Amino acid sequence: MEETKHIYPIFDHMLSRSDKEELLKQHSVMIWFTGLSGSGKSTIAIALERELQKRGLLCRILDGDNIRSGINNNLGFSAEDRIENIRRIAEIGKLFVDTGIITIAAFISPNNDIREMAANIIGKENFMEIYVSTPIEECERRDVKGLYAKARKGEIKNFTGISAPFEAPQHPALSLDTSKLSVEESVNKLLELILPRVTR
Repeated sequence: MEETKHIYPIFDHMLSRSDKEELLKQHSVMIWFTGLSGSGKSTIAIALERELQKRGLLCRILDGDNIRSGINNNLGFSAEDRIENIRRIAEIGKLFVDTGIITIAAFISPNNDIREMAANIIGKENFMEIYVSTPIEECERRDVKGLYAKARKGEIKNFTGISAPFEAPQHPALSLDTSKLSVEESVNKLLELILPRVTR
């Protein structure tokens, strides 16, 4: 019997993103939250995920808790490590988006260059930048994790908003100031933006 290179040539390629989206009955996208520590990124991301799931849409949240404790646990907070942190997050996000999953990332991602890098990796057509624009005074007043107090004492170096800069996005898909908007109001604004994009 003559040997053939591909015994099953019809099966020699992976299923495409559109195949996955057809299975899930949704369109995938990356929803990228950026903003200062304590601005409300993760709170809104979690509430958004719940609302999308209620509508039968499959999501995955990527944030510091599940990334820094796992795949990026070897990275610190130097400029180089921050870039590598976001690069890896974007590569992971791209895999989820290519699998048809609505992906929600909540990271400070403090400057336009680093967010541009993430958008280029994921694909700008799949990248929705959401700016949680809560003022630093409100973020510091909340100080959910006690980080601002430590940064003020010099115990945390290169802390965004105190000893390291934050660049606001130039053209976000949506801005949300959680000092003025409730979680519910923020999520409703997001749903108006996102649902037409992800539903089939």
